[in-house]
Amino acid sequence: MTESDGLLTACAVPPPPGSEADLFPIRVRGLKNAFGPHVVHENLDLDVRRGEILGVVGGSGTGKSVLMRAIIGLQIPEEGTIEVLGSPITDARDDDDIDIRCRWGILFQGGALFSTLTVAENVEVPLREFYPEITDELRHEIARYKVLLSGLPAEATSKYPSELSGGMRKRAGLARALALDPELLFLDEPTAGLDPIGAAGFDQLIRSLQQTLGLTVFLITHDLDTLYEICDRVAVLADKRVIAVGTIPELIATDHPWIKSYFNGPRGRAAMAAAERNGALGTSGDQA
Repeated sequence: MTESDGLLTACAVPPPPGSEADLFPIRVRGLKNAFGPHVVHENLDLDVRRGEILGVVGGSGTGKSVLMRAIIGLQIPEEGTIEVLGSPITDARDDDDIDIRCRWGILFQGGALFSTLTVAENVEVPLREFYPEITDELRHEIARYKVLLSGLPAEATSKYPSELSGGMRKRAGLARALALDPELLFLDEPTAGLDPIGAAGFDQLIRSLQQTLGLTVFLITHDLDTLYEICDRVAVLADKRVIAVGTIPELIATDHPWIKSYFNGPRGRAAMAAAERNGALGTSGDQA
């Protein structure tokens, strides 16, 4: 364990600069996920580039959350390999075998907060798990800083999840995901259930954190505004695999029927118009 500016940094040695694991911190090859006879993914390949926000989209039942769970070791695949930050995930037998868990943060749908713990105590959970030796004072200080970093007021630290709005619960969940200063951030439908203003604010928070902290973000979403505003590339799940990965202009140029209907429908056209007004579409394409 090391310390930097009083805050904990990664608990495992990072891959060498310029290596494949450094350039592509998430690599999936030949993945097959199935539940009994029902095959969700087959021969799925995906590379996530360091420092990008990758949006993941697909129709209902295409297994977006299943893919994320497989990458973080919560879903054992039938076939294929997954490497995260150079470490094989598919060879791990349980959580104890995944020694890089402290290098990623996860925001599940709804925040997945412990209802009997305050916001600060929720943020302290991963700190207690990975760094039980640190002092209570330092742990409280880190939790307060992460809460503020997520855009919540300081007084939110002492509140329980039931006392928070839906948007505040998501930010509290984000604070917990950032507790260990992760390199990778996994977000599952982070703007679901938020009003347009709240969703836009959350999008900008994610982009700001990604740029400030140098995060690589794996973001599952149905929100077209989110895709246009902050995603550098988008991976499309269909036909049990990733059928296309690219910037939105690149995807729109493809002839796959689902991609065409998704981006060229009324909502897609509205999101594109808004992005063009804000200059976001050109920005995302330049960054990809």
